Amino acid sequence: MDERDWLVLQTLFKKKNITKAAEHLYISQPALTNRLQQLEKEFGVKIVNRGRRGVQFTPQGEYLAKSAHEMLLNIQKIKENVLNMENNITGTLRLGVSNFFTDYMLPNLLKLFKEKYPDIEFKVTTGFSSDIAHLIHNQDVHIGIIKGDFSWKDQRHLLFEETICIASKHKIDIQNLPHLPRIDYHTDPLLKNLMDHWWSEHFTQPPLISIEVDKADTCKKMVINGLGYGILPSMILNDRKDLYRTDIKTVEGKPIVRKTWMYYHKDSLKLNIVKAFVDFIEHEFKG
Repeated sequence: MDERDWLVLQTLFKKKNITKAAEHLYISQPALTNRLQQLEKEFGVKIVNRGRRGVQFTPQGEYLAKSAHEMLLNIQKIKENVLNMENNITGTLRLGVSNFFTDYMLPNLLKLFKEKYPDIEFKVTTGFSSDIAHLIHNQDVHIGIIKGDFSWKDQRHLLFEETICIASKHKIDIQNLPHLPRIDYHTDPLLKNLMDHWWSEHFTQPPLISIEVDKADTCKKMVINGLGYGILPSMILNDRKDLYRTDIKTVEGKPIVRKTWMYYHKDSLKLNIVKAFVDFIEHEFKG
């Protein structure tokens, strides 16, 4: 088996569908089916059974598919170690980055880093911080940039803190929030729990959700147009001086802050490409 075979098994196990797996791998459905048949012949076992609801893995096939992640990770490490032997800053840096950081900070940082190390390529995966925490835990990425505090026993570096704000087009009475239209948005569970906890500490009535949107930036645009208020991280509002902002606080009167961290495995610093990026980010956010 080669790297492509392990990737086929991993993808098919996730998709549970030949057509979707083939599309994801950018190969034809007959080519994927043929590859599966070759693997079954090589191992002398049935790997999958096809039915009306997609593919079902046999016990032997499930074992192979679950081994794929470890095999692909080992192959990736071998490639990285070979490149690292030349002591050059080269190769592909795998980053997992929270959606907000991606939208507002990452492009410029990658541009500056690329100018310094032109031989580096990037593979960036974006998503909610909870998803990125899972990626760095499984070593699917070299470095994770995450908002909020997750359980992590390896290396981390605090990049910055920000408050959470009530933002509105016009000045509003905070005590009257339960009766005012609120723009809600889909966000990371940690931030949602933080906002819900704050609300329950200060109000006995539920919020009046008038509009629900997909992300914080869309919520911000709705607020700018006077369609309601939003509860948003302060940094997303830094470019808007025309909005009223009030930091939310604990019952003790302390501002509620959200931290942004860089997570990585200590062993990964042996790779020149990872150490260079960690040093670069620490310098950019120094102080």
